[in-house]
Amino acid sequence: MTSHSRKILVLGAGHIGAAIAAMLAEDGHAVMLADASEEAVARSAEEAFTTGRIDAADQQALRAALSHQEIVVSALPYFLNRAIAQAAVDTHTHYFDLTEDVATTAFIREIATGADVALMPQCGLAPGFICVLGADMASRFARVKAIRMRVGALPLYPTNALRYNVTWSIDGLINEYCNPCEIIAGGKPIHVPALDGLESVMIDGVAYEAFNTSGGLGTLTETLAGKVEDLSYKTLRYPGHADVMKLLLQGLGLAEDRATMRSILGRAAPFTRKDVVVIFVTGIGERGGQMEEESIILRYDGTPELAAIQLTTAAGCVAMIELFLAGKLAPRGFLRQEDAKLTDVLDTAAGQRLIDGARGPDAAQLLLRQRAIRSPAAMPTGASTRPQPSPPATSPPLFPQS
Repeated sequence: MTSHSRKILVLGAGHIGAAIAAMLAEDGHAVMLADASEEAVARSAEEAFTTGRIDAADQQALRAALSHQEIVVSALPYFLNRAIAQAAVDTHTHYFDLTEDVATTAFIREIATGADVALMPQCGLAPGFICVLGADMASRFARVKAIRMRVGALPLYPTNALRYNVTWSIDGLINEYCNPCEIIAGGKPIHVPALDGLESVMIDGVAYEAFNTSGGLGTLTETLAGKVEDLSYKTLRYPGHADVMKLLLQGLGLAEDRATMRSILGRAAPFTRKDVVVIFVTGIGERGGQMEEESIILRYDGTPELAAIQLTTAAGCVAMIELFLAGKLAPRGFLRQEDAKLTDVLDTAAGQRLIDGARGPDAAQLLLRQRAIRSPAAMPTGASTRPQPSPPATSPPLFPQS
């Protein structure tokens, strides 16, 4: 272990958790990947990190494991994260997760008050990296009219009736298709139903549909309240998907029988590494005395070694851990994704992965934003930077010596 190495526990040995553990280990940290499933743990037994069996639902075992760690990353389903976050606070362990669940995030914010560790939920892609992109887009205008964020994690070759393959947590997917969605409309934060707001989108000659899903904005509705007239997040899918999901969840009532819905998706939409992640962010606002529109479109393609959703989600999470360890995020309390500048995110090792993996005509924008941190003069006209929180002068160290 190097002098900069930290002891990090990654809970959840699925596709995303394993990718996070691998990236952290590559950064030189002492990483342990753990899961309640021995089969899941065994799949990563030959990697450059240790593995172990830990049932996160067993509070005694969880707290015993955390007592030997400095950071814990939860890549487990959202419904386990409240207990993990509470255990992290009680054992003085810094906490990061991938949750899209609004209620879980609210709980974590509450217990972060007065905590001597940092708690940063909603890492990954959406919420996560998309929130950083959205906040950066808003900062490019003197007055912001609208920010529209669209993200899709899709199979490259859809072969089933859903025209979809589950590339991340099935529980998280069902959750975002069922829960109310926060947006800003007419300058006011409101809730709209999931699977509604259907629109057609054409990107690089490929037809998609976009519709409301829950949690993708993270805390941006709060951060940009009073600063933007309209803020929305929608999920991209191939045309026809929303109608099928409405039939299953609403027409057949499976929103109230999530166990059956989970079983259906597990059989009908298996994981694939031949996937694609599409990110589409549009900003409209006043700059230089006139209204302008700006957008960025990024595409990530899966490889035999790493699916696109693994790359974007894991890199989005690991970048935040890197920034935290570098002192570019507050040392304790509740941390939001948009607390991080895009330029800082892209200047991490994980951010470099996001730059290197990006495809499409706007991929070069990421490189330009990265260079801006080293050369402020390279920033686009009218852009601004947001001050970052700094630790109090008398604050104790992140990792007290035992």
